[in-house]
Amino acid sequence: MTTIVHMLRHGEVHNPEHILYGRLPGFRLSERGQRQALTVAEAVAGHDITYVVASPLQRAQETAAPIAGAHRLDVQTDERLIEAANDFEGQRVAVGDGALRQPKHWSKLRNPFRPSWGEPYLEIAHRMLGAIYRARAAAEGHEALCVSHQLPIWTLRRFLEGKTLWHDPRHRQCSLASLTSLVFDGEELVDIVYSEPAGSTDPKVTGA
Repeated sequence: MTTIVHMLRHGEVHNPEHILYGRLPGFRLSERGQRQALTVAEAVAGHDITYVVASPLQRAQETAAPIAGAHRLDVQTDERLIEAANDFEGQRVAVGDGALRQPKHWSKLRNPFRPSWGEPYLEIAHRMLGAIYRARAAAEGHEALCVSHQLPIWTLRRFLEGKTLWHDPRHRQCSLASLTSLVFDGEELVDIVYSEPAGSTDPKVTGA
């Protein structure tokens, strides 16, 4: 029995201050992000989606809404799909700018492999895996769609592919409103398919 679980990264966020907003409340989709959500909803309109679930954060819920609506479903919420915790939340963190230029923050950068500035990669992978298998069970024999965030999605993908979890953020294959689709035969993962129905974006976009 084939089941597909689509991991959807939310659309673009309204973030005029260009901060790392992380888990902060009140960050909604921009107008472009709303269009991206509608584009994905159109792209998956013909899919056999029977379960839609999202991170509790506003941008993820807003991205999920038109997809759930098109399939006459309610948006479920799973806390395990939330953005990764980050000590730099609420600050500007572009290279050469903001918090990263302040010596008081440099100790947080001591271990990029864990990482020392936030939630450990392995913990992210494990909680995401739990959310994905819950979605697979809920949509068994059909398709599920889970709206999450760039780092959790990319971390889970690397975990499933047997790769090291630490990585260069500039090389993440997880554009805004992109789909990372997990194909299961029963409970066994047999394929991972990546697509960009709303187009490609720079993986270095702050906040994710």
